[in-house]
Amino acid sequence: MLRSGHIISLLSVIPALATADSETPLPLVIWHGLGDSYQAEGLQEVAQLAEEVNPGTYVHIIHLDESDGGDRQATFFGNVTEQVAQVCDQLASEPILSTAPAINALGFSQGGQFLRAYIEQCNSPPVHNLVTMGSQHNGIFKFQSCASSGDWVCRGAEALLRYGTWSDFVQSRLVPAQYFRDVEEYDSYLKQSNFLADINNEREEKNALYKKNLVSLNRFGMFMFAEDTTAVPKESAWFAEVNQTSGEVTTLRERPIYKEDWLGLRTLDEQGKLDFETIPGQHMQLTEKLLTEVFAEYFSSAVGGDDLARFLLTQSS
Repeated sequence: MLRSGHIISLLSVIPALATADSETPLPLVIWHGLGDSYQAEGLQEVAQLAEEVNPGTYVHIIHLDESDGGDRQATFFGNVTEQVAQVCDQLASEPILSTAPAINALGFSQGGQFLRAYIEQCNSPPVHNLVTMGSQHNGIFKFQSCASSGDWVCRGAEALLRYGTWSDFVQSRLVPAQYFRDVEEYDSYLKQSNFLADINNEREEKNALYKKNLVSLNRFGMFMFAEDTTAVPKESAWFAEVNQTSGEVTTLRERPIYKEDWLGLRTLDEQGKLDFETIPGQHMQLTEKLLTEVFAEYFSSAVGGDDLARFLLTQSS
């Protein structure tokens, strides 16, 4: 329930939001994927494009280390639960983000499910629109191969995998292992998963906060790469489950996570806030044209005003 003080304070700012904020894009937060770094040229170009498409956009690229090499290494090694907590602190302490009425969020590959975890676990500042591209929301059942035999960070991760996916040691240190999900080893996954089983509310005891925070989204756009052979299965980008033997796909709407609304995905879908989108090509093969369309659709100044006022009301309920 809204307390009267909240109603009065929000009503006092709604008229201003409907005018001034309708011309000012919300800040945009980006979380990159495995093997990337916040200082990478490609990410800097994405940030620049976001500002060009929606002038005035403040872009913050999430980083887990100040150095280029350290940030890249953190995509392979680290405790994801602790990393998400670190990002919660990072965004809450960033002056421009923490004083904004809300932010938009863009996650590339594993950065997508990590941003969703941020929303579920802290969401301060609150996320207005979330877009994930090629993200492994329902996990992976195959680890991607290292691009180069000389990539010692990646090779070190592979060596850890041989130690045992479900060991406490690996589950607290190897990032991709923490969103590995094999239905043929489902009991081990539920018991040992350090990250994914928790944020997907798959265990018997559900976290009501996760659902409450996720349904507060104004819009959730899930993009899948049509020919993706890096994130396996590709349908994980849409929370679908794939039989490893037959290849049969069980869509999100056919699964208990949706039917019983463990995370609020059914609620979002019934409200028209859940988008299933397809991108042609392989994993993370993004064109400027596509990104321009996404930025205009999900992150433009048009999401301010009345739309933002309604969103703020949901945050205070």
